[in-house]
Amino acid sequence: MSEVAIVEACQREGAGGSPTAVLDDAAFTDGERRRVPTEWGTSHAVFLRATGIERHQPAYTLRFFTAEGELPACGHGTLAALAVLAEREGGDHDYRATLRTAHRSFDGRATRNGDGLTASFDPGPVSLRSAGGPELRAVVAGLGLTENAVAADACVASNGRPRLLLPLRSRAALAELTPDATLLRAACERYGLLGCYAYSLPDRHGRAAARMFAPSIGVPEDIANANSTACLAAHVAGAGSRRLAVDMGDHLGRPSTVTATVHRDRTGQRIRVGGQAAIVRVGVR
Repeated sequence: MSEVAIVEACQREGAGGSPTAVLDDAAFTDGERRRVPTEWGTSHAVFLRATGIERHQPAYTLRFFTAEGELPACGHGTLAALAVLAEREGGDHDYRATLRTAHRSFDGRATRNGDGLTASFDPGPVSLRSAGGPELRAVVAGLGLTENAVAADACVASNGRPRLLLPLRSRAALAELTPDATLLRAACERYGLLGCYAYSLPDRHGRAAARMFAPSIGVPEDIANANSTACLAAHVAGAGSRRLAVDMGDHLGRPSTVTATVHRDRTGQRIRVGGQAAIVRVGVR
């Protein structure tokens, strides 16, 4: 028997967010892990395994699954995991842990705020390259757009897996997107993309909106996508935007907000991505 916590990650003003299943890992098969999101009505599931103490704080390995298979990383899943770990720790102090995925180890934090928590983590370095030509045309066509609907230069960004960052002219244009999932999946798979993160240009306060389409991993549209927001933060930092608050999930009736900050230290550009999270249900499977 395994306890399953359902966490609404990246809530906006205490509501909405992306429901995510979090549970301790055990002797599950990968097929059993893939079934958890379907069983619990979430897009993703996160499996935790305690590994002792690292960097003078508790350490955990995280594994992420959708119904189609394992992912190397999941931003909102990481925030959900931090909420569960902080709740287990209890107390009013800030919670910190060292988290490990298949490819890296990083710092995670959670701070209590009323009935919920604000969690954040270091998503790692982001690589960027320009996007255009057949690659861009194929993805734009999959979204039901023409290239003249794109507001600025598109780019491919990766902090683990590449995804297309596509700037649109307004929130209204973003809301009107009607992607063809078959065409979009074919385009993303042809060019090795996780999906497409379409966004409105940030205003002078760093506020923007976005929609993330990832049909190739079984998620036609993600309610909240923290890693892509971290990629956007890296992309727009050169234009002077150091803080972002990106609204997502409205089209799905799950208003969500992901925050990201960028600063530079002696090692280079550092990003921190986060959001509000609350445990809304606990059950047993």
